[in-house]
Amino acid sequence: MLDLPFNHTVTIIIITVIISMVAFSNQNVMNRLIFWPPAMQRGQYDRFITHGFIHADGMHLLFNMFTLFFFGSIIESFYRQYFYELGFILFYLGGLIFAILPSYLKHKNDVRWASLGASGAVSAVLFAYVLFEPWKLIFVFFIPVPAIIFAVLYVAYSIWSGKKGNSNINHSAHLWGAAYGVIMTLVLEPRLIPHFLSKLTQLPI
Repeated sequence: MLDLPFNHTVTIIIITVIISMVAFSNQNVMNRLIFWPPAMQRGQYDRFITHGFIHADGMHLLFNMFTLFFFGSIIESFYRQYFYELGFILFYLGGLIFAILPSYLKHKNDVRWASLGASGAVSAVLFAYVLFEPWKLIFVFFIPVPAIIFAVLYVAYSIWSGKKGNSNINHSAHLWGAAYGVIMTLVLEPRLIPHFLSKLTQLPI
């Protein structure tokens, strides 16, 4: 485990909680940081990043930060060996950008569409974790579920809900964030492929 003062995961969580809490009580802050495609025409490309530091409500914030807290440090220990120990921060911010890009291309002229939350980057962290420990139990609403089983159900649910299109959740960002987490991690460490396959054969008793 990394020393707490240098833990980038904890730092990201603290910053996200602070900014989200400010945005909860200040609509101007919320409006400026949310991902709103027409704002790109004004040169506000920082929204590709800032939308990941605000959330719709306390439960949205809690779920994302809870997940990031339990899996972020593990993935950080892998990514910190890259880019002068800034690898995890770049990986996380890259997840925010990559996850929202397809939605941006689809809605870039839609003034009624907006998105917010760290879910894309958190999905990247969670699915990168699955490559290392596919059978590790994770707790979903306090119910223990193997990481690989959760990943399959998560993808299936996101695809199904995205096709229905009757919710305010950006399931596309979840899916693209997950894909980014897997692809980037395998690009940096291709040996994880045989590691992952070997782990899959080691069924828990």
